[in-house]
Amino acid sequence: MDWNQIMDTVLAWAMDFGKKLLISIIVLIVGRLIIKWVAKLLTKSKFAEKNDKTVTTVLSHFVTAALYVLLVVIIIGILGIPTASVITVIASAGVAIGLALQGALSNIAGGIMILVLRPFRVGDFVELAGKSGTVTDVGIFYTTLTTPDNKVITIPNGTVMSSEIVNYSVKDTRRVDLVFNVAYGTDVDKVRSILLEEAGKHSLTLDDPAPFARLTKQSESSLDFTLRVWVNAGDYWTVNFDLLETINNRFEKEGIEIPFNQLDVHVINQK
Repeated sequence: MDWNQIMDTVLAWAMDFGKKLLISIIVLIVGRLIIKWVAKLLTKSKFAEKNDKTVTTVLSHFVTAALYVLLVVIIIGILGIPTASVITVIASAGVAIGLALQGALSNIAGGIMILVLRPFRVGDFVELAGKSGTVTDVGIFYTTLTTPDNKVITIPNGTVMSSEIVNYSVKDTRRVDLVFNVAYGTDVDKVRSILLEEAGKHSLTLDDPAPFARLTKQSESSLDFTLRVWVNAGDYWTVNFDLLETINNRFEKEGIEIPFNQLDVHVINQK
């Protein structure tokens, strides 16, 4: 084979590969546009309207990932790489990849469990793995929270499903529990009356169940009273802070002493 033949062969191969590469790039661009369109269509379809946002979000992530995998396989086929060989290699490497990505696979499993069991939804205020915030996204691998002070927390789904989940948004009402300490010798009935009166005066507390106030503990340096009131879930923190302030001011006005930790020392004079 002379030099001209070699150049003709190389040129023919380059033109053939270049054509396949160009087609692959076009397919990649069009494929990405289609995938984005499908994801958008899914989030705005009648299915999304009938189901809560969490189901739609998680399903959208899974569908998008599956379509990208399919797109890669199609491009590999266009480039002339035998797809059967690629699938065989992927299958052979699956075990090794699975062992290396145990955490990622557990996160995927966690995402599926969240989709199926739905312990919370997008928009709920929850406590996950010791972190509190509003659920803003449930992905394939991670759940994202936004805290009240606008910090974004990303928690692996595997961790979410293996830890305690507290959902503060499931019920329409919540109970506010407050503890107030007064000095020994204070009139118990008077303190109880003040707590119930201030709780009843607040416009956001509910009458049913009725507010509760009782002496619940005799501590080392104080009498501890527990006040419990029921409120709508969205009013929890407003009532919590309001009652702390108003009852503290009322105690000062009524001359009720709020004690501090103290220790009585008895000295025995031994001669």
